[in-house]
Amino acid sequence: MTLKERISDDMKAAMRAGEKDRLATVRLILAAIKQREVDERVTLDDAQVLAVLEKMAKQCKESIAQFESGGRSDLVAKEAAELAVIQSYLPEQLSEAELDALIAEAIATTGATSVKDMGKVMGVVKSKAAGRADMAAVGARVKQKLG
Repeated sequence: MTLKERISDDMKAAMRAGEKDRLATVRLILAAIKQREVDERVTLDDAQVLAVLEKMAKQCKESIAQFESGGRSDLVAKEAAELAVIQSYLPEQLSEAELDALIAEAIATTGATSVKDMGKVMGVVKSKAAGRADMAAVGARVKQKLG
C-alpha cells in the first residue's frame, strides 16, 4: 500500500469515526498532494508525497512560531494538532547521535576537509536522511563540523 493510499484510507476511517479535526487535516494533506499532481501532471510516488508532507510540516512549525509570538494560543493549539497528524505519516526522525554519526560517516566517505566540500557531504547525508531530518539544521551542523 502506498503512502497516498494509506492517507486516503485514513480519511475514510476518520469520516466513519466522526473525527472532524483529523478529517480536516487529512483532507488538507490530500488536497496538497492532488494540487502537486495536477501542477506537475504526474502521479506522485511515496518519496514525492513525503516531500509534500515535509513542506506542510515546516509550514505548520512556522505558523506555530508566528502564532506564539502573537499570543494566539487558540491557533497554536490548532496548528499543533495539524502538525501531529502530518507527522504521523512521516518516518521517525533521526536522533542527535544518529545524525552526528551520519554526518561523520559522510565526511569520512567524501574526504571533506573544509566548508568548500560542504556540497559533497550534504549530497551524501541528504540521500540517507531524506524525510528523517530537517536539512537546514543538518546543513548548519555540517558547516560547524567542517568550519
